[in-house]
Amino acid sequence: MSNRLVEDASDDNYVMDILDITFTPAWPRLGHQVRWEMDSYLKESVDLTQVTCRVIMKIGPLKILDKRYILPDLLASMGTRLSGDVHPPAGPWKQTWDLQIPPAVPVARYQIHLRAHTADGKNFLALNIPVAFHHRWATANDHIGSPNRPSFGRDLSRAL
Repeated sequence: MSNRLVEDASDDNYVMDILDITFTPAWPRLGHQVRWEMDSYLKESVDLTQVTCRVIMKIGPLKILDKRYILPDLLASMGTRLSGDVHPPAGPWKQTWDLQIPPAVPVARYQIHLRAHTADGKNFLALNIPVAFHHRWATANDHIGSPNRPSFGRDLSRAL
């Protein structure tokens, strides 16, 4: 995967092989959108309206969120929706979502774990996403628009 901000934690037993995930901008800003482009391969046809997602969000060892969604509801909570064929056949599958980043998030380093399963219980995908939101002083030359700015992982220069 070209974006080291997202770790593919799946193995050969998963229905989807993720080939690439790209974020634009690479450093999403609080209160703004980030484009998520995913290039993958489906090993079988999937009813995306029935994919169940479990989202776990942690700060260090402390779990602050553990919630289950169906994929359409998860996407709706991020300001977007499924597009294209919601029952894609086996083969190449590309998807682009414009996700809305919340405007205010407590300053912390987060670990987001996303696990998804098909309607018949097969492993669909497994992603780990490290995110750090921190305060940053804005200067007259900044075009950030907010003193809060997320960064991913430990060294962004390696992720770009």
